[in-house]
This record gives sequence, structure tokens and C-alpha cells, in this order.
Amino acid sequence: MKIVNFIISKDHTKSFGIYQKDGIVDVGAHSGCRDINEFMAHHQMEELQRYVQLPADLQLNDISFLPVIDRPGKIFGVGMNYAEKRKEFNETSDAPTLFVRFADSQVGHNGTIIKPASSEQFDYEGELAIVIGRTGRNISADDALDYIAGYSCYMDGSVRDWQHKWYTAGKNWPSTGAFGPWMVTPDEVGDPQNLSIKTWLNDRLVQDDTTANMVHSIAQMIAYISTFTQLSPGDVIMTGSPGGVGKTRVPPLFLHENDKIEVEIENIGRLTNLIQNAPLSEMTHSKTAA
Repeated sequence: MKIVNFIISKDHTKSFGIYQKDGIVDVGAHSGCRDINEFMAHHQMEELQRYVQLPADLQLNDISFLPVIDRPGKIFGVGMNYAEKRKEFNETSDAPTLFVRFADSQVGHNGTIIKPASSEQFDYEGELAIVIGRTGRNISADDALDYIAGYSCYMDGSVRDWQHKWYTAGKNWPSTGAFGPWMVTPDEVGDPQNLSIKTWLNDRLVQDDTTANMVHSIAQMIAYISTFTQLSPGDVIMTGSPGGVGKTRVPPLFLHENDKIEVEIENIGRLTNLIQNAPLSEMTHSKTAA
């Protein structure tokens, strides 16, 4: 199944549903629960099967995409998790590199990504995102994939000139990350460690790799993170970006107004967004933390 989180354009109602060839089944309207986070907290994802055979209620032009999970309890990012990326940044640590994203730093498919006025180094990073479907703590790597509700694409925009010693400041400007277009359930994705992942900037292929080249596997990341915190339905883990990011290119290749950035992952889909500059009034006066 492809599960879509959206706003209905005609009345601005929030809902979610199942995307199929003939349109979208509005599960929120049929179930009485229009919030995907609330549904995941109280229902098993298998319950969505009852809606699969219903006729479509909406077409894609009837909706605006929200982030796949717009109010996650936690968003974890995993840095330096592809072999080529580690070479580009001279990364030598064996431990997973983690950071957090805030929910309000996300937009959905076809949404506008905002380049911060204070940045001249706004970079692209295409990633595979996983959505947790079951509550768990101290999850073993052998069992980890059973806790996944689905997979999606993520454009983890990085404000490089605000990535000081740690990543957090460079990852959480409003509307700098994109999440979508939908969540695909594991039965349709197949082996998540054998998927092509590509990023295009203005139709130029800038990242091209496979999830087989992750340093820490998806199962290992779930096991590692669940050691120190409970994972809950709707939590999100971004699994890292391949090499080819703009900062390490010669000359550097950063995002600018009217650029089109796209992330495509095999068996999942293609996430597309346009870049817009933030108003100059948002320019900050200092890049050092108090």
C-alpha cells in the first residue's frame, strides 16, 4: 500500500488515505480518524486492508501533500552512513552519527523548501526514511524490520554554514526538509537494503547509489536507537545520504531559488520540491550560539 497524508484543497480538511491507480481512498473520512499519527497510535497498520477495495474518493489534484508523518514524536537522522559519503567528509568514527529534526522543519511532496536567508551553503541530501509502526525498546537487529510500518523518500536539506560542531542547528530551519510523497508498506518495498537511491538537481543526476552501501544497516540503526529511547508508532528515522552532496563538489553545488530537487528510491517513488528564498527579514545577525 501507498499511504498518503494530505489536506483536501476544497475545504482544507486534513486526512490520510491509500493511493491507488484510480485515485485516493480517504481512510480518514471512512474511519472517522483523520490524523495519521492518531490512527497509528491506536490501530495496527494491517487494519488498512479493509479500505483497499473501496472506490477512490479523491484524485491527486484534489489534495495538497503533507509530510508523510507531519507530527512525529521523534525524527532521528543518521549521518555519514554511506561509504562514499564517509570518504568525502573524511569520517572515521565507527559509531552511528545521530541528530534530530523537528516536525516543523518538514514539508510534503510538491511543497516549497525554504532556503534560509542566513545561508549561502544550503545543501541537498537524498535519503531513505523509515516509519516505525510498533512500540519497542531494546529491539534486536533480528526483529527490527518487524517494527517498520513503511518506507518513504526524504530530502534532508542541510544548512552547511550553520553546521558547527554538531548538526542540529543546520538541520532544523523551517521547511528545509521534505518527506514524501507517500509511505509504502514493507510488502511492496522488498529488501530495503537493496534499493537504488538517486537525487536530481534541475534534472541533473547528483547522487546515485544503493542502500546496500549503508555502513549501518536499517536493522542495526533501529536496534541502536531503541537501546536508549523507546520507539513509538509514527517515529521517523532518516537512514543517511549517499555521496555526491554539494558541499564536497569542486566547485560546490548548493541550492538556490527556483531550483528543483528530486529524490527517487526504487519501489517507493519520487519526491519533488522547488526551492524558494526566505524573506531577507529573516536574516540573523550572528551565527554563534549564545
